[in-house]
Amino acid sequence: MVKRKREITDAKIERFIKEGRGQGTGANYLPWLRVQDVPSIGRSTRGVGWTTSRLHTFLSDLERDYFYVLDFADDVTDIREQYPLLPLEETKLIAEKLGIEHPKDPKTGVDIVMTTDFVITYKDKEFARTIKPAKELENDRILEKFEIKRIYWESHQVDWGVVTERDLPYTLIRNVEWIHKEYHNDDVRSLGIFAVQSLERLLVASLLSGTTIAKACLHCDEQMGLEAGTSLAMFRHFLARKIWVVNMDEKINPSSSAKGFHVIEANDLLSKGG
Repeated sequence: MVKRKREITDAKIERFIKEGRGQGTGANYLPWLRVQDVPSIGRSTRGVGWTTSRLHTFLSDLERDYFYVLDFADDVTDIREQYPLLPLEETKLIAEKLGIEHPKDPKTGVDIVMTTDFVITYKDKEFARTIKPAKELENDRILEKFEIKRIYWESHQVDWGVVTERDLPYTLIRNVEWIHKEYHNDDVRSLGIFAVQSLERLLVASLLSGTTIAKACLHCDEQMGLEAGTSLAMFRHFLARKIWVVNMDEKINPSSSAKGFHVIEANDLLSKGG
């Protein structure tokens, strides 16, 4: 197998710009870096976002976890990861004024395009956030790079900050992770609107009575002659679509009742695209 070259060259930077990386918004945004472009910390992952309806790229578990928080937030309307600080000359000038060495590719010596992990549109305002493990904040070289980024974003009138694992709501993240992939659920269309509405009525009645999530879903599968696990997947789907609500700050345990369960809106899933 041919080993992918990850070295940065001037030609590669120009190619990335021509490809449109770091450009666009919403579903049309292209991250500057992809999983195959850099060695990652932790497990590199990808996932289709609820907010953008596109495949996102995460270079660490910490980035992925922060993304779950953003994707679940009601007032976040765009999430752009691996965002480039362009033009390159701007960060080079900032580094020069600070007397700091600009980040370079260790093999080619070429100045690299610095990136910010997330640029977020929240309530029509942009925010830039860098994600780092707390222990790395003690590294002087990392702090130097942070200063370049801080001045860059300040000059663009964008709020920039650093997020560590200490800032993340762990329980909420794990709950969002559990329901996330069921946002798009093929059963919605394959079952049909009448079956989905019947399933919903059965589950709502059981869950409101205090029956555990697992028992309510199993009973629903049996009553409707569905493949085992169908109702549980639909339960996750309703939560992901925020048609149903539970206490997301308390771990969702299928062996327990749904804490804080209530229905937000009437089911119109088919018109929402499933």
